[in-house]
Amino acid sequence: MRLSTVILPVRRWSEGGRAEWQRAEELGFHTAYTYDHLSWRSFRDRPWFGAVPTLTAAAAATSRIRLGTLVTSPNFRHPVTLAKDLIVLDDISEGRVTLGIGAGGTGFDAVALGQEAWTPKERADRFAEFVPLLDRLLTEGAVTQEGTFYSAVEARGLPGCAQRPRLPFAVAATGPRGLRLAARHGQAWVTTGDPKLYETGTPEESRAAIRGQIDRLGTACAEIGREVSAMEKILLTGFTPDRSGPMESLDAFVDFAGRHFELGITEIVVHSPIPDSEFAADQRVFERIGTEALAQLPSIS
Repeated sequence: MRLSTVILPVRRWSEGGRAEWQRAEELGFHTAYTYDHLSWRSFRDRPWFGAVPTLTAAAAATSRIRLGTLVTSPNFRHPVTLAKDLIVLDDISEGRVTLGIGAGGTGFDAVALGQEAWTPKERADRFAEFVPLLDRLLTEGAVTQEGTFYSAVEARGLPGCAQRPRLPFAVAATGPRGLRLAARHGQAWVTTGDPKLYETGTPEESRAAIRGQIDRLGTACAEIGREVSAMEKILLTGFTPDRSGPMESLDAFVDFAGRHFELGITEIVVHSPIPDSEFAADQRVFERIGTEALAQLPSIS
């Protein structure tokens, strides 16, 4: 099992931002991700910095930890410009980037460019076109493609990614179409659990739902002759019914991690604590998770 963290881009680089990414590397986390949003929920009227510049700075400030988005979406991105940014980021980081990517939602990003918020079907339709085109742009030298939503005309991707054939995709999906995209294009799959259970579900119901998601991912992989075991399965914590429980103590986290490993999850991501927010947590517990949790789980580390 891998343990990773997500660092929300809420601190100025000179006022704790740099130190937070460097500390994540010191603690031994496998990957440090950040959200790729223009703003997010309760942070709308608080400082919030862009994901790609933040990750570029983090790449220069670290040397070992992997870096990534969790997640990027089509809400305000276009495959051509995103591909160019990712190639640069992968080069600067010397091949340490993972692209977490999802269909997006109905938050601030959905209307910030002046468009109407897309329906779930429209988001799925766009995602189904966005991911394959981005895949081509990161693996081929020149791409021309006319799509319903996204097009490219002799778009150049030279010199390509530092990672070959391209940087890995971690595809966030729970529905049939998204899971098929994950199976075909993803090196990893991402879940936050079942959002229907967030408010009123139980931890047991949540684990059953995640087990069902993994089963459906397996079916999608089988349809194209792929082994689901070849994919990493990432759980972003904080959105299941026991959302705060894993961060209450090291023992609580170890129990949480073990139960989800039994389901097939191979990477667990915890939020770096942010005071006075839904991600408030004891910094000492967070640091102990980074340095001690895997040693408490010898059978899965």
